[in-house]
Parts: sequence; structure tokens; C-alpha cells
Amino acid sequence: MIITRTPFRITLGGGGTDLPSFYEEHGGFIFAMSINKYMYLMLNRRSVADRKIVIRYSRVETVDDIEEIEHPLAREVLRMHDVRENIELTSIADMPARTGLGSSGSYLVGLLTAVRAYKSEPAAAVAVAEEACRIEMEILQEPVGKQDQYMAALGGFRVLEIGRDGRVEQRRVPVDFMTATELVSKARVYYTGVQRSATAVLKEQDEAARRRDREDHARVVESLLKIKEIGRDILKAFEGGDLDAFGRLLDEHWKYKKRMSAQISLSVMDRLYDEVKKRFGVLGGKIIGAGGGGFFMLYCPERGRELDEFMAGHDMPRVDYFPALQGSRVVSDMTAFDDFGWAARP
Repeated sequence: MIITRTPFRITLGGGGTDLPSFYEEHGGFIFAMSINKYMYLMLNRRSVADRKIVIRYSRVETVDDIEEIEHPLAREVLRMHDVRENIELTSIADMPARTGLGSSGSYLVGLLTAVRAYKSEPAAAVAVAEEACRIEMEILQEPVGKQDQYMAALGGFRVLEIGRDGRVEQRRVPVDFMTATELVSKARVYYTGVQRSATAVLKEQDEAARRRDREDHARVVESLLKIKEIGRDILKAFEGGDLDAFGRLLDEHWKYKKRMSAQISLSVMDRLYDEVKKRFGVLGGKIIGAGGGGFFMLYCPERGRELDEFMAGHDMPRVDYFPALQGSRVVSDMTAFDDFGWAARP
């Protein structure tokens, strides 16, 4: 049995600029953090005589060959690494899927980490991230960017500079414990209860940025350029320890993000956002991820408890989180021992 633990992420600045339709023309910029909410992948070689493969997620698949697997990420990882034994793969997550925290990237990176441990073929975190990007972006042709895979693999506070050729230069941003504590106290996160696939939102953005003949092309590209600029300002705010500046920049960011698509926000969220800014001194906020639901981040410098009560009254409970410094890792590997506790391999 091999168990991996892979963090989810929250984008702090530059969201959306990591899609090829944008970075191939303008270069991308992402500032994000991993959080202590995780995807767990358990890979076990079954001892029964048959060679069936079992994949457990929101449903259970039992197949004779990997080509029959319907879960696209699991199928492509096992195919890429030619794992055809009678294995059982189970995924468990701290947070619901399709809520803007990068769950598909965490699943993919966690599974790649597990399979590489199973085959005794470890790789550097950046290599695993690029492998995950290849599966989602090239093989499956999903309209996604590169941040989820890199954040899942690397962890911590990270800047990703994405060149026009797709190459990623990443670096860790040194955020101290006191700043991290202040952040989670003021940048409060609430669960909207709405689950949605990011694919539809991202596909619309991707097509608008790529196709110059669309009437929304200029608006989407101009918004992303501004989001990229604001993202750099958010990074400066963190480096200077000025989190209130981050809160105000969130508000500016949200205005440009909503300009890209009517699917990004919800009318009820817009009304709530205007109200909490007036009543509780919220400086800024946004829906985490591509938009359309999931989690709502609100930056509230002083009246956080009152805001919690207000949001709970609208069926949006607060979610506790804290930045996580580690990326995907193997937390248990019992394949290193035989059934009697003897080391099975050096």
C-alpha cells in the first residue's frame, strides 16, 4: 500500500494568465499558496488471482485493462507508466471537488507520485508537475493552465513565471509565520455550497483569448493583462508585509475578473459582496478558482467574527485553513516491506 498526500491551493494573484492562449502571447504570472487541505491517493496491489483494476472515487470502476478506465486522469497516468497489474486505487479528499481549489491537479500529481513510488522511479517535483501538465494540457486537451500542477507538486507560497514557450520559472516566496497567521485571520474563506466544473468557464476564456475574431477578445485579453499587473502588485504587498494592501488589490482584481465572463460570478454573490463591504469593512474578495461557485474569500481586517455569523446565516460556513509548505509526498509506503515486516527492497 502506498499513500500520497497532495495539497490544494488558493491563487493569490495572476489567476487565468497560466493558460496557453494567454501566456503564448504575453507570458504568464501566478502567485499562489498551497493550503493544509489535501487529496489522498491510496495505491495497493491486490493479492487476488484475477488481474482486474479497481478505481474508487465518486464511483467505482472495475476493469480488466487500463484502456477501459473511464476516469481520464487515472487512465492516462497508468497508461503513461504502463501499470497494468491488478491494482486498486482509491482517492479521498478533505474538500469537495469542483470548488476552485485545484482538485484535478492535486489528484493527478498525487497519483503520479504514488505510481512513481510503486515503480521505484522517483522524480523531482518540477518534473512531476510538467508530467501532469502534459497529461492535462496535451494528451487530454483540457482548457487548463499550469498553476494547479506546480502548486500541488511544490507547495508553499510560490511565484510562477511562465514564458511564451511554456517554460515555467518558479521560486518560493518567504512568508513568515506571523504574516501567514495574519493572512488566515483576515482573508477568510467561505463555502458557497455550489460545485461546478471549471472547464466551461475556462473554455470560454481560452477561446476568447485565442480567437481575435470574437467580440469579447479584446476585453478578455485586456482584463488578463490587468490581472497580471495586479498580481505583481499583490506579490509586492506580501513581500512588504502589507496585507491590507493585498485586500484592496483583491477588490480591484475581482472587478477585472468579472469582466471576462458572465459565468464567473453569481448575482447572489455580487449582492452579498456589496453588503459585506458596507457593513463589515471588507476591503476585497473573490470567488476562488475559475469562478461560478466553490469558495468565496473575503478580506476583513477587523470584524471577522461578525462576518462569519453573517455568512453562516446565508448558509456559507467559514472554512479554516493554513498555508502548507510541502507539496505532494508519499506519507506511507508499505511496499518496502514484505508481509512479515522484512525489508523487501534496499
